[in-house]
Amino acid sequence: MTENDDTGGSDPCMAHLLIDGHPVDPATMRDVGRFRTSERARLMDARRRISTQKRATMTTKLSETLDTLVAPRPNMRIAAYWPIRGEPDLRDWMTRAHGAGASVLLPVVIEKKAPLVFRLWSPEGAMERGVWNIPVPADGIEMIPDTVISPLVGVDEACFRLGNGGGYYDRTLARLDPLPKLIGVGFADCVIPTIFPMPWDIPMDEVVLANGTVCHRS
Repeated sequence: MTENDDTGGSDPCMAHLLIDGHPVDPATMRDVGRFRTSERARLMDARRRISTQKRATMTTKLSETLDTLVAPRPNMRIAAYWPIRGEPDLRDWMTRAHGAGASVLLPVVIEKKAPLVFRLWSPEGAMERGVWNIPVPADGIEMIPDTVISPLVGVDEACFRLGNGGGYYDRTLARLDPLPKLIGVGFADCVIPTIFPMPWDIPMDEVVLANGTVCHRS
């Protein structure tokens, strides 16, 4: 998803700054937001510089490693993503998961700053342009995933994800009970020491990098 605000969702209230019910110091949120904006720009620039051949090789390795963590089968509901901005392209993996009988879902922004919904996707299904011109299933039914595969701009050593900045995944996951299994995927150089997690940030259970590394939340 896009849009750079690095907030958890709701507008601030008076007296305390509340983001989805979390009290947050305004100066801290400002400083963390500036840091994340800078790191996001740096990491995206590095990602854009990856050559086409190297990107394909790394994505193959990432997919092979992902297979060791997720075994698609009937009755599984796996949310993946449509690649944008140089994200790892898992569409071949998604096609194989669909062929194994899993329900493969894509996130859809229905309203800006609102939680995502997840629509059923299939390789032959009709797509349409959604918010920010991102392709989404045109008529897929909405389902709640039991596994979410989320693209990483960056990730820290505690498996907290740095995304595109809109807060959509955190806003959505905070409302899912039980929480799905969360797997972040990214290129090997996206790891940073910390994203300075805020109260609304939700860590990944596992992170798969394109050099075959798997990181587990401690």
